[in-house]
Amino acid sequence: SALLSKKGASHRLMVWLFQQRKKYSVVSNTLVTEFEDVLTREKNIKLFNKLTKDDVLSFIDDICLISYQQKIHFLWRPFLKDKNDDMVLEVAVNANVEAIITFNPKDFEGVKESFDIEILTPKEYLTQIGEIQ
Repeated sequence: SALLSKKGASHRLMVWLFQQRKKYSVVSNTLVTEFEDVLTREKNIKLFNKLTKDDVLSFIDDICLISYQQKIHFLWRPFLKDKNDDMVLEVAVNANVEAIITFNPKDFEGVKESFDIEILTPKEYLTQIGEIQ
C-alpha cells in the first residue's frame, strides 16, 4: 500500500525507513521473490500510478539495500492461514524481531502469544516511535 498512496501511514513508514542510517527491516530470499511476484503482476502495476515494472523492481532492490538479509534456519509452516504470511513470520522468528508491521494484523493471529512478536499497523508503529501523534 506504500506504493498506492503518498498520504497513508504505509508510505510514511517507507519514507522513514529510507531516511534512517540504521537498518530496521528484514528480508529473506523467499520474501523478496514473493514481493517481486506480487508487486509486478500486471493488475498491480496498473494500480501504481505512473510506475513501470522496472520502477517497482528498483523499489524492491532499494528495500533490500536498507534491510538485513536473513537466512532461514527454521521453517514455521504452516502456522498462519496464508502461506505467504508464513514467509513473513519465518523471517521475523529467524531474525528475532520485536514486531511485524502489517496493514492486516488479523492475518497474524496467534503470533504474539506463540512467538512474543508484536503485530502493529504502520500507523501504530509510527505513533510508537514518535513519528506521528
